[in-house]
Amino acid sequence: MRTYLVTGGAGFIGSNYIHYMFRKYGDSIRIINVDCLTYAGNLENLKDVADRENYEFYKVNICDSEAIGRIFAENDIDRVVHFAAESHVDRSIKHPEVFVQTNVLGTLVMLNAAKAAWELPDGSFREDKKFLHVSTDEVYGSLEEDGTFFYETTPIDPHSPYSASKASSDMLVKAYIDTYHFPANITNCSNNYGPYQFPEKLIPLIINNALQGKKLPVYGDGKNVRDWLYVDDHAKAIDMVQEQGRLGERYNIGGHNEKQNIEIIHIILDTLQEMLPDGDPRKELVSENLITYVEDRKGHDRRYAIAPDKIKAEIGWYPETMFKDGIRLTIQWFFEHEDWMKHVTSGDYQKYYEEMYQNR
Repeated sequence: MRTYLVTGGAGFIGSNYIHYMFRKYGDSIRIINVDCLTYAGNLENLKDVADRENYEFYKVNICDSEAIGRIFAENDIDRVVHFAAESHVDRSIKHPEVFVQTNVLGTLVMLNAAKAAWELPDGSFREDKKFLHVSTDEVYGSLEEDGTFFYETTPIDPHSPYSASKASSDMLVKAYIDTYHFPANITNCSNNYGPYQFPEKLIPLIINNALQGKKLPVYGDGKNVRDWLYVDDHAKAIDMVQEQGRLGERYNIGGHNEKQNIEIIHIILDTLQEMLPDGDPRKELVSENLITYVEDRKGHDRRYAIAPDKIKAEIGWYPETMFKDGIRLTIQWFFEHEDWMKHVTSGDYQKYYEEMYQNR
């Protein structure tokens, strides 16, 4: 049975990845989830897998080298999928030191632990061991509005403390690949959306606020462009890169869904109006009048756009979910999980760990 160590598995993308892997592989794999459960880590995301015999959870900070080392020592880890990171740009502008600590030092701890567990006396590595570092398109900086794209060869040019910390972690992984021939890959993805996303990010924030008749904040002129990727497509890409990608390579994962932020908001409002049944009082609340333009974010990148040509040519992955379909799936999920949103926005979700694990 292949054993996966997933860091940040209680977060948005990590929890979706775990769900995807159990749907695909069932009982033929084992997953160890390591998460320190900051504000964005929510074990309610994984309630339906918590009792599986082939799933284990450890409340551990990835910067804790002793705890991470013990997990490797006590388990024969075959795959590492490293999601754990501070990821919100606004928070990085206020508290950059937290991002350097988690994203840079935490990645170094993970690399050292895997290297120590997998390295043989001659400096080579045990067969079929692989480390995948999940990163972002934001490390490439900003594109002009001229139809160009980010490629794996695009120079690294981060503009925020968040993207600088992720670029630094990418470079650490690359250094281990180049120096030690460490068996790793790097993936750089575009903006994800879908179930379990913490409502500080654009799409769940707009859905939640619109349903409550609250203001919908828009930075600057709202014309910043992002490439949107449905989270299940990302999970599939990660699995395919680990099993089919060339070791040492970087792969861009993009959704071919470029949209301006203001366009995203209008699509969400229109889709909510379509999906809410007549007579639902929330239908009266959903209105374009809620859109409120606010002062632009410091250093706000104008446009991101990923070219996933390499991953398609080498591995055969491509984004399967068009935005119009993915946004309906996302909204439907939020309709069906109103308690989840209430717990997240009230902070009650953090009680779940204590109830489920504290006394075990």
